Amino acid sequence: MRRGQAPKRKIEADIKYQSALVAKFINYIMKSGSKVIARGIVYGALDEIEKKLGKKALEVLDQVSRNAGPELELRSRRIGGANYQIPYPVKSERRVTLALRWIIEAARSKKGKSMIEKLSQEMIDAFNNTGVAVKKKMDTHRMADANKAFAHFAW
Repeated sequence: MRRGQAPKRKIEADIKYQSALVAKFINYIMKSGSKVIARGIVYGALDEIEKKLGKKALEVLDQVSRNAGPELELRSRRIGGANYQIPYPVKSERRVTLALRWIIEAARSKKGKSMIEKLSQEMIDAFNNTGVAVKKKMDTHRMADANKAFAHFAW
């Protein structure tokens, strides 16, 4: 039986950039509790981005999360024996979460380079509105647009 929603935990800012977004990004990169390795990957990727683009890393990361984050997503809902994919607007917190998750997923799927290089390249692609994460966002929007007829089923 459900007992209500779990309380939100506040994520402390990271050491180098004093940003909660970077700390969240580090936590998403982390596998099996190796935070030092995850921190090295994220900081290395952000340093590489600063060198390549000549812009501050936090500005780039903020823009990347906006470019790769979806405004609409589909949720299944069963109505009268049929399942409908209903488009819903995405809350800002979930939008950032999905954007970071898609960027990491796209970087991990690439082969042949170090994770720092793959992550920085995917973030540069997302900054320029290209790349796998932005393509996934566009596919999500395309599917939401195709199912716009079912929007009146939203509760």
